[in-house]
Amino acid sequence: MTSLARNLEREFNPNITSPVFLIKQNLYRKIRQYAPNLNGRLMDFGCGQKPYEHLFKVSNYIGVDFKGEGETYSQEKVDVFYDGKTLPFEDNYFDAIFSSEVFEHVFNLPEILMELKRVLKPGGRILVTCPFAYGEHEIPNDYARYTSFAMKYMFESNGFKILVQDKTGGNIEAITQLRIVYWNLHIISRVRKIPVVRSLFRFLVFVPNNLFAIIAGKIFPYRQDLYLNNIVLAEKTAE
Repeated sequence: MTSLARNLEREFNPNITSPVFLIKQNLYRKIRQYAPNLNGRLMDFGCGQKPYEHLFKVSNYIGVDFKGEGETYSQEKVDVFYDGKTLPFEDNYFDAIFSSEVFEHVFNLPEILMELKRVLKPGGRILVTCPFAYGEHEIPNDYARYTSFAMKYMFESNGFKILVQDKTGGNIEAITQLRIVYWNLHIISRVRKIPVVRSLFRFLVFVPNNLFAIIAGKIFPYRQDLYLNNIVLAEKTAE
């Protein structure tokens, strides 16, 4: 494994010392769980660095991303850029589509969802994840948070049959993750340049809180009215 691959693994499947351990490790596990449902020619929509590519066993993995003003792509692995409106592929081109943590950054999501449907073959499958309980990020290009009911409505009203609808984390994980992010962004950031203090905070704040969420989640009633991520696996219906 190259150093770049190791860095990607640490970023998207982090250990318990990470401030985003709860949200990212849970997401990684769910994507790994549902990835075998996709096959053939796959489009990774909003691919970035393609951090989950190794989880998919497909014949062709094509990364697509938006080329916007002011964006930098030096660390990304984009195969095809699109203009934010029209995907440069013919109808029914892909057997599968994967998109992770992208929908919240798409301002014209209803139109893009129809574009995704257009380039997907009838019977083709789409796997999507997006956050529910998480702060604004990639500012200012952060436009929405969708409930599980909104996700269901969007897919079913646009010609998709939902095969699986899932969530990551529950109330305890979501509340704990938000608390850790607050500490990381607004408290620890003030001492981040001091290596010893930074490491001390990591073990005094991140590890205990992450452990608390793991243990408390097994002890207290598990509820998902507040949760971390939406997961949807859907199939394009025959036209």
